[in-house]
Amino acid sequence: MSNTVAIEILVNGEPCTVPAGQSLPDLLRYLEIDPSRVAVELNRRIIRKAQWADTTVEAGARLEIVQFVGGG
Repeated sequence: MSNTVAIEILVNGEPCTVPAGQSLPDLLRYLEIDPSRVAVELNRRIIRKAQWADTTVEAGARLEIVQFVGGG
């Protein structure tokens, strides 16, 4: 049995339960999203990739994750 504390957040408008204390890169891995192809907005603020590792996602956070799609 795990002792991990779970928190509730919104990801692209959908409720999501995730482990507490995760940085943005950790959260993207948990959600199985390729971090090289996304932009992240946290609580209505765009977070630059250079700040991702220092940004912890807290309970009640609202994330918008936009995936870039190539094509022509």
